[in-house]
Amino acid sequence: MIAFVRGKFVQKSPSRVVVDVQGVGYELQISLHTYSAISSLEEGLIYTYLHITENAHILFGFHHPDEKEMFLHLISVSGVGATTARIMLSGMEPREIAAAIVSGNTRQLESIKGIGKKSAERLIVELKDKLGKQFSGSMLAVSGVFSTVEVDAVHALVALGIGRAMAEQAVKKTLQSYSEEIELENLIKLALQSL
Repeated sequence: MIAFVRGKFVQKSPSRVVVDVQGVGYELQISLHTYSAISSLEEGLIYTYLHITENAHILFGFHHPDEKEMFLHLISVSGVGATTARIMLSGMEPREIAAAIVSGNTRQLESIKGIGKKSAERLIVELKDKLGKQFSGSMLAVSGVFSTVEVDAVHALVALGIGRAMAEQAVKKTLQSYSEEIELENLIKLALQSL
């Protein structure tokens, strides 16, 4: 098992990175979250998971150990493959996924491409207790888990090419200036203006 690779980032795209480790190039499949974290770096350490199937050996890469751990939790659930888990981690941060599962928020999970009602329910049934122990309620609260409208606004900004941290900050800042409820479209527009 390859636990991590450290080297130069020779090629980077939103879905993969090639890491040169002393003359050997490792191709890693990554999430958008990891891509955002490494996009401005020339070298670094990426945590890895080697996924072996009948037809391929695929190396998945993660910027943070929490992301790798969440990936392993997700693929342990029947019907959730490695590709779906990577898509989930591209759409939401590990703490957001944990909060959605622990709180039983099927709607938020279903908003991710590849996750239907049954898969969302299965994720909640199989992972709720495990993630509830791992990600305590206080940690989920401190980490700033968003409502569905806030999450959707952050996802929209990220899709427009804005870094996740910057998008989250813009959405929080916008919401602090508005006491009444705000529609998703207006939230996105105002968050963009605050950047």
